[in-house]
Amino acid sequence: MEDLRLYINTLRHDFSKQTLDESDVNKSPFLQFEKWFKEAVDAHVNEPNAMTVATASTSGMPAARILLLRNFNENGFVFYSNYVSRKGEEIAANPQCALLFFWPELERQVRIEGVLEKQTDEESDIYFNTRPRTSKLGAWTSPQSKVVANRKALDDAYEEMSKQYPTDNVPRPPHWGGYVLKPSSIEFWQGRPSRMHDRILYTLADSNWKIERLAP
Repeated sequence: MEDLRLYINTLRHDFSKQTLDESDVNKSPFLQFEKWFKEAVDAHVNEPNAMTVATASTSGMPAARILLLRNFNENGFVFYSNYVSRKGEEIAANPQCALLFFWPELERQVRIEGVLEKQTDEESDIYFNTRPRTSKLGAWTSPQSKVVANRKALDDAYEEMSKQYPTDNVPRPPHWGGYVLKPSSIEFWQGRPSRMHDRILYTLADSNWKIERLAP
């Protein structure tokens, strides 16, 4: 264990691929995100839409997990989940949320903070109907975040649900749907040598986005 701790302390990577300046970025953080997201896709980043979603309980205890971004535009950033999971219960009590994208191939991060709102039922239905049947059945089967007896109990419940819905025409469970994060700040981070990283922060103020540089 001591050798491992010593090894961790020696891990170093000096970022040097690109730069980021206030004069380089789009006035819209959404268009800037779109540009970076396309570049992540073109660079064959592994699952470029994977993001850390951080929520907190009313007592302030944070929780984070990896989810997939499913849409974004000037209305916000969309993901889907079980409304009665741990995250769903935390969001219901405290809708403040943070997202984090990390694209190591490009030495980039994007941090997004804001407030979550539920999508409309119609919007959630549209996305749910695009999912594979197996994923639809999983949304019905899993009591997400709750304790289960064992794996067999889950598998048996899935088989029962599969019999109940033998075709692809599986309705969306009422406890499952979309969230939209309405951002109040979006930070673009570009790795630079000697830990002198570039950090450009967009902050929403009076319906306008203010652009500032942060110290690394």
